[in-house]
Amino acid sequence: MELSDRKKQILKLVVEDYVDSAEPVGSKVIAQQMGGSVSSATIRNELADLVEQGYLEQPHTSAGRIPSPKGYRLYVNELMEKHRLSLEETREINRGLQMKMQELDRMITQAGQLLSSFEGYPAYVAAAGKGSVRVKRYELLPVDESGCILVLMTNDERVKSQLLHLQLKVPGEKLPVVTSLLNNHFAGISAEEMNRRLMDVSEQLAPAMFLLLSQIVSYTTRVLEEANRKEVRTVGASQLLKLPEFRDADKAHQLMSFLAEEKEALPAPDEQSAMKILIGPENVSEALQDTSVVVASYDIGDNMRGLIGVVGPTRMDYAAVAARLSCFAEGLTRMFGKREHGELPPGEEHEE
Repeated sequence: MELSDRKKQILKLVVEDYVDSAEPVGSKVIAQQMGGSVSSATIRNELADLVEQGYLEQPHTSAGRIPSPKGYRLYVNELMEKHRLSLEETREINRGLQMKMQELDRMITQAGQLLSSFEGYPAYVAAAGKGSVRVKRYELLPVDESGCILVLMTNDERVKSQLLHLQLKVPGEKLPVVTSLLNNHFAGISAEEMNRRLMDVSEQLAPAMFLLLSQIVSYTTRVLEEANRKEVRTVGASQLLKLPEFRDADKAHQLMSFLAEEKEALPAPDEQSAMKILIGPENVSEALQDTSVVVASYDIGDNMRGLIGVVGPTRMDYAAVAARLSCFAEGLTRMFGKREHGELPPGEEHEE
């Protein structure tokens, strides 16, 4: 049943007051916020209806009400006003992100730490190829007749190296030939395609050259499989201990253990959307069913996608969290887009 405008207004006030205070909200507080336009008796009746319809809950020890997951969902979908970051908030986020480009793994971890400190909640970050991390360039460096060093650069700017012990000796002057073959025929393709091409050239190469090429393809395949696997990092789990909802040590420990040991199960946005908000039982994982998760995606480039999100109580300021997370995601997309310049361009000016 569609809620009346007055019920929606009351629900909105309960959510926003509870977000600020972490205390159940009573009719007297709402009456004051509505400027006396509605009597306390009428507000009590409306609150009772909202409880009966599942939008609010009434703790046994209090006469006040708190939002239910259903109430939060209606608030996020219909009642939440778009939060506009102040100029100073935008500048502070961009100052934090404005750093010299470093290794991808280290950089996204730093972004997660920054987000966690901003929000006061645990944060998680991930970078994953959309199944398509590729080798951009190969180099072979001679060591001696029985070994050489393979250097790979992938399209997400990772550099990997490996000392290869040759089963059959390959003269140093032949290594440029192998390097050229790799860069012309084995760069920019998937691991599966590499194995097919290896079979195609098997009869065209001398045994020593083919064995070397096989070693390189085998190592490269392992690198690509690892790079295409989503690796999630969590930071700031201790932030939970500061929140009233997690004063219960067992409850805090359960969630902290999940963030440490089962973080791969943390939500990601759908391919069609840049952000996802999951409230309480909307989360599949049991450990998250008393929490809310807000997660956004950003573009790393080279068909790579990053994720950045927070895990917090259902009593969170969804509008502010979503606005800040969008700002982080946009800043990271700009930064990776300007990777060749080594730093983030100035942020857009936002009105206060």
